[in-house]
Amino acid sequence: MKKIILSLAFVAVLVSCQDKTKEKIDEATDAVGTEIEQKVDTVAQEIDTIGQKIKTAADTVQSKTGKALEKGAIKLDQAAQKLKDASTK
Repeated sequence: MKKIILSLAFVAVLVSCQDKTKEKIDEATDAVGTEIEQKVDTVAQEIDTIGQKIKTAADTVQSKTGKALEKGAIKLDQAAQKLKDASTK
């Protein structure tokens, strides 16, 4: 009888420990999932920020290139006018 009671107590302890262990595993899994979601959100925000910086830099380069081309076109027009004036003299 004593062995039966001890066996049942031992089984009860094992079952109780399994439940607690499962709860801890579930909590740890949830915590890891939450942390991963936060990291993904952070990385997504950083990618968006980098994308905006690249777009701004590209717009600046395009603007500067356009201005340089305009200045070059004006100088070509001036040179062409000088050649035209020189040829009429």
